[in-house]
Amino acid sequence: MADNQTTKKESKKQLWLRIGVIAAIIVVVGIIFIVKNISKKESTTLANESSQITGQSDIDETYSLKLTVADLETIKTYGVPTVIDFGSDSCIPCKEMAPTLEKLNAEWQGKAVVQFMDVWKYTDGVSDFPVQVIPTQVFFDADGTPFIPSENLQKEIQFDMYSVKESGAHVFTVHQGGLTEEQMRIIFAEMGVE
Repeated sequence: MADNQTTKKESKKQLWLRIGVIAAIIVVVGIIFIVKNISKKESTTLANESSQITGQSDIDETYSLKLTVADLETIKTYGVPTVIDFGSDSCIPCKEMAPTLEKLNAEWQGKAVVQFMDVWKYTDGVSDFPVQVIPTQVFFDADGTPFIPSENLQKEIQFDMYSVKESGAHVFTVHQGGLTEEQMRIIFAEMGVE
């Protein structure tokens, strides 16, 4: 009789454990749904705030400063030199770069794309890029290929080149750390933007 009661208690425990696991899964899925919807609303709000701050409502939404997702295939279709700065709104070197990014984004509309992604808010957006520290900038030429700096520029500003191990194909040109407005202008001048 005692064995029968022990078996019933274990069965009840297993049933409650299964119910708890199912409930936890439902809660996690609900949280993910809510977070994604908040991110979409936040992205729209950030784009609107950016145009209000800069006083420029004619900024093309495609080239808005703040990103929530960085998609390589989309970047390759821009048709102009591009930089994505991966950082955070709460990182000191990132905050120091923010005014430069805002200024160049507004100034170079139609000539170049200057974008920023907060990697602490949008953790999924950085997974396709070689970001080890923040801020990190990833540069692409107008044809969507990785920018290749001249030897002179490479002596002045340190870039890291990333290639596919098997084929040797160059996939990323990256700068780690902050860049000044002057350095950004030098890089983009070499990319054909004035």
